[in-house]
Amino acid sequence: MRVSRPVYEALPYVYIVAGIIAAAASYVWRDPPWSDLLAALGLIVVVIGLVLALRRRDYRVQKRRYGTDFDEGDD
Repeated sequence: MRVSRPVYEALPYVYIVAGIIAAAASYVWRDPPWSDLLAALGLIVVVIGLVLALRRRDYRVQKRRYGTDFDEGDD
């Protein structure tokens, strides 16, 4: 499935914001099992968003530096 470029570019930031919202909701909603679950989910989603953003940045830097995919020559 393909998504449009603006949606693809915004996904890491959407994940980060959603994770922050989940962590904030866990702070506001003090029911122990649900609060812990929301905090863990929020942390995981923030980390996933950061990993996606950093991996995309690193790939683009490598592609710009070497002019092609840097994994192509590994046969």
